[in-house]
Amino acid sequence: MAGKVQKKREDLRAKLIDLAEERIKVGGISAVRARDLAKEAGCAVGAIYNVFGDMNDLVMAVNARTFKRVGAQVSAAVAAEPPGHPVKTMIAMSHAYLHFARDNTPAWRTLFDLEVSTEESVPKWYLEELQKVFSLIADPLKRIFPDMSPEDVSLMTRGLFSSVHGIVLLGLEKRISGVPIDQLEHMITLVFSHLTSTPSEK
Repeated sequence: MAGKVQKKREDLRAKLIDLAEERIKVGGISAVRARDLAKEAGCAVGAIYNVFGDMNDLVMAVNARTFKRVGAQVSAAVAAEPPGHPVKTMIAMSHAYLHFARDNTPAWRTLFDLEVSTEESVPKWYLEELQKVFSLIADPLKRIFPDMSPEDVSLMTRGLFSSVHGIVLLGLEKRISGVPIDQLEHMITLVFSHLTSTPSEK
């Protein structure tokens, strides 16, 4: 009996994640509403909270999938670049990130629209998914600056990610401080070419 109950919970959990993911792909985090999901899943609203602690937990589960999609697209861009050119690799990665954000804007925005008070309140597995994205940046960065301490590599990794994210965000939202979408790739290339390259790589 316990096994059947657990299987039912797991099936409902997977179904809710699938349904929430489809909603997020179209409407972002605001499209995830418990009553609507319960109706689509054919369960009571209370059943959702028997599987997830709250709606944030459900959105995190969807975001974990989105992080994997981001990582896969960025990794594919890295694989397409010839080895030995870390600056070009980082530019390709940043362009891939831009393309993902442009083509999947609601899901991409949801990665950062989720409200969490402190890092301590975020599940370990969620931070690990985010760290996988950061590690893609850190690897070529360590080749560019081999003498940089691990602590500084970590800080610069987050700094570069924040820079690219800000460029993409302002561009996609068409803010006055941003640049037109068709110039975003060139802007990212300029930033990385001049901030991370050594004289021999320019």
